[in-house]
Amino acid sequence: MSDLLDDPARAQDGNGTAGDAMDVILAQWAQERPDLDCSPMGVIGRISQLQREVFLAQRATFARHGLDAPSFDVLAALRRAGEPYQLTPTALMRTALVTSGAITQRLDRLEERGLITRGRSEADGRAVVVTLTDAGRTALDTALPDHLETERDMLAALSPEERTQLAGLLRRWLISLGRVPGGTPDPS
Repeated sequence: MSDLLDDPARAQDGNGTAGDAMDVILAQWAQERPDLDCSPMGVIGRISQLQREVFLAQRATFARHGLDAPSFDVLAALRRAGEPYQLTPTALMRTALVTSGAITQRLDRLEERGLITRGRSEADGRAVVVTLTDAGRTALDTALPDHLETERDMLAALSPEERTQLAGLLRRWLISLGRVPGGTPDPS
């Protein structure tokens, strides 16, 4: 079994095809603790590995545009809002799933760079609105195609049908955990 650690490709998944490092780990647990179902490790472990790969790829993409993921998220949320590209800090917090302190820091950095402005709502003078500036829109519109290309490249091993299926499974899983805005846990 230890020789599989040197060459994880020699491991096999349950279908007899070449495996990965998680297959080695699962095979080791199957040998050491055959009484336990360790299959969740295969899913969660791979998601953890993929999360790291996605983070690194996105970080490189955003860096080419002078952005980071949190900045991109804020700019993208404002751009998706449509004309006049405004949202309240609370709406941005919900979109980004962060605390008020975290969103304030993001907004401070973006405002310093001239990518957003903060001001009073014309509809309700008490409310603060965040507005995407022309420079912010240009920054987002320039970075977005590169970001999408990075994501397409990362998913290249999956067919369009497999991507759709994976997206559906992940959506159902997230909703079942009750951690998605607008999602409700699946009672089944």
